[in-house]
Amino acid sequence: MAEKEKMQVPVMADLAAAGKKPEFLFWVGCAGAFDDRYKKVTRAFASVLNHLKTDYAVLGTEETCTGDPARRAGNEMLFQMQALQLIELFDAYEVKKIITICPHCFNVFKNEYPELGGNYEVISYVDFLENALENGSLKPNMEHFKGVRITYHDPCYLARANDIIEPPRNILNLLGGEVVEMERNKYYALCCGAGGGQMFKEAEKGDKEVFLERTEEALKTDPAVIASACPFCMVMLTDGLKYKNREEEIKNYDIAELIALALGKN
Repeated sequence: MAEKEKMQVPVMADLAAAGKKPEFLFWVGCAGAFDDRYKKVTRAFASVLNHLKTDYAVLGTEETCTGDPARRAGNEMLFQMQALQLIELFDAYEVKKIITICPHCFNVFKNEYPELGGNYEVISYVDFLENALENGSLKPNMEHFKGVRITYHDPCYLARANDIIEPPRNILNLLGGEVVEMERNKYYALCCGAGGGQMFKEAEKGDKEVFLERTEEALKTDPAVIASACPFCMVMLTDGLKYKNREEEIKNYDIAELIALALGKN
C-alpha cells in the first residue's frame, strides 16, 4: 500500500557525510521498525518532530536491537554484545541525546547502558511531547478529543521503573479527553502481560492470560479509547480488544498518534 504522503526523515549517516550533527537521535526500536501496527506510531511521532522542525536523525539500517529482550530472557552475553556494538556506533556519531518511543529501549539506555560506558541524555517521547505542549511550541487542536472517554494504561517501564506517570495524563487532559482511570493504575498498574521477555514466548500455565485481565479492567471504564505508550502494551491490548470483539467500537491509540490526530497529521 502506498504511503499517504512522502515523509522526509533524516538519516544519521547522511548528515554525518555532510558534516552535520543533529541534536537528537530518534531511536525507532524493533517494533517501530518492523511491527505493522507500531510503524504507525513511528510515523506519527516523526510527523510531530518534523512539524516542530526538530534537529534529529534516525540510524536507519544501522539501527539494531538494544539487547534488552536478550537480558530479560537471561542471555547476558548476547545483551552485552549488542549493547557494546551500539555504544561504539553512538560514539562514532557522537550521540548525546536519544529520544525513544519504546519504554523498554528507554529503560535500558537510561539505566543499564551506563554500566557498559554508554552515557547519554535519554528522553522518553512522552516527556518530549508534554514539554512541547506546555511550552507552546506544539499547538494541536486542544478540543479534538473533548468529551471522549479515554483510559490510559501505564507501561511498566515508564511508571514503576522510571516514574513517568503524570506526563501522559497531562497530554490527554490538554487534548480535552475525559480521562478515566482503571482500578489498578500508575505505580500499581497491572502489566499488559508482555514484560520480562513474555512477549517472545508461549504463556505459562495459569487460569487466565494477563492481557485479558488487563483488557477487562480497561473495558470496565467504558472507554472510547484505550491510550498506551509502549509497543508491547499496544500488541497486548489490541489482541485483548479483538478477543473481546470490541476492536470496532473501542480504539487503542498511542499517545503520539493522539497528538498527530489533533494536529491533523493522521
